Amino acid sequence: MNKTPVIAAACLAALLQGCALMHHDTPPVAQLAPEQIQLASDIHLARDGWPDAQWWKRYGDPQLDMLIERALKDSPTFAAAQARVTQSGSQVELLKAGSNLQVSALGFLNRQRASADGFLGPYALNYPKLGLTGPWYTEGTIGLFADLSIDLWGRQRSLVEAAIGAKNARTAEASAVELELSTGVAQLYFSMQASYALLDLLQQSRTVLAYAAEAHQGKRKTGLEAEVSLRGARGQLLAVDRQIASTKGQITQTRETLRALLGAGADGLPDIVATPLPQAATGLPHELSYQLLARRPDLQAMRWYVQSSFSEIDAAKAAFYPSIDIKAFFGLDTIQLSKLFRSASQQINLIPGLYLPIFDGGRLNANLHGARAASNILIDQYNQAVLDAVRDVAVSGNRLQTLDEERQLQSQKVEAARFALDAADAAYAQGLASRVIAEAARLPLIAEQTALLLIDGARMSQDVALTKALGGGFNAQDATQQ
Repeated sequence: MNKTPVIAAACLAALLQGCALMHHDTPPVAQLAPEQIQLASDIHLARDGWPDAQWWKRYGDPQLDMLIERALKDSPTFAAAQARVTQSGSQVELLKAGSNLQVSALGFLNRQRASADGFLGPYALNYPKLGLTGPWYTEGTIGLFADLSIDLWGRQRSLVEAAIGAKNARTAEASAVELELSTGVAQLYFSMQASYALLDLLQQSRTVLAYAAEAHQGKRKTGLEAEVSLRGARGQLLAVDRQIASTKGQITQTRETLRALLGAGADGLPDIVATPLPQAATGLPHELSYQLLARRPDLQAMRWYVQSSFSEIDAAKAAFYPSIDIKAFFGLDTIQLSKLFRSASQQINLIPGLYLPIFDGGRLNANLHGARAASNILIDQYNQAVLDAVRDVAVSGNRLQTLDEERQLQSQKVEAARFALDAADAAYAQGLASRVIAEAARLPLIAEQTALLLIDGARMSQDVALTKALGGGFNAQDATQQ
């Protein structure tokens, strides 16, 4: 009967019994199930569909396309995010290399003097017939050194998997930075366009008020009016001038914020010409469970960090078991350089090694409990991030839905004011009203148009915010297949 397998099994059992004991390991915190990720039934829009990969293209604005593409190319923030992906990829390669066979060549010379009172005392004497020419010798060694760690319990494999998870998380984070940049540029751009449109309406108001002030000035000179009316007209004109100055300042501030976001220098930002605001076109999808988890790069990053933490826990558990490695050396060694390349100078070492943790003062258990606690923290953060993501979509969608309703009502008010202006113009043309009255009728229309512009500006801001909440065009599967 062959007793070798029995003896090997007994030795393995003895080794495992001698390992440091793993204390009670707590179970992981539960993650939110996809079916829990739903919107309330009253959150909906008339339009439907996800944003496209280059979602900003749907606005058909070459200026916006140029600004976003430049931000993704030149922004230091995005460059740093891409560098972190590269760095995490290097960490994966480093850990993968650690589980492979390591071979290195070595060679050295050692000039030494043998002690007459030491263990090698005879070598301190000069006996040429015996090959001893002490007390000085020059030792020469050349050869190959090999080292192989056997990943018997999967510790190294778990560390590699943890590093891959961290790299995938970094990739998703880079996509989150890309989404943050593109939506930030779009919101600043539309804010500037809204300010340009507001400035135009304010200039129209100033023209009307300036004409009214001139009319009151003429009547004041002829004594047909008291100075109170003139003062009131000038006060309204000054108020509009203040709004114009404030709007111009807002345009400058927005431009400088946009310049910093793009990483552009003092002369690196092209002039942005006024363009009418487009119509918001984003809608909510029918389902937000798995799609939202896959579309949100920030959620994907946190999910990959959670997966990476599980692999780190596995590595911490594997550290409780014995580790085995094999070291080998093949080369030439002699204390007489003239004999270095003789067959008699050959040296071969084969050193199997075993590391067995028995008493570690609680270090391994502390490491395991720390890995488990860190993983639970990540799971809790992930669960909260999922809830926050659903909230972001619900809030942005509801605001856009509300603004759609407000715009319909405000459009009716604009039409009513336009009808009143047309009536005033008709009365002036027929000589039934003065030009002052006809010009004054423009102010209510401009006021209603201004209110509509503010709603349109808010709609564009919420449209971009909803795109961001839906994850833009991020695709989790494509991002991690590298």
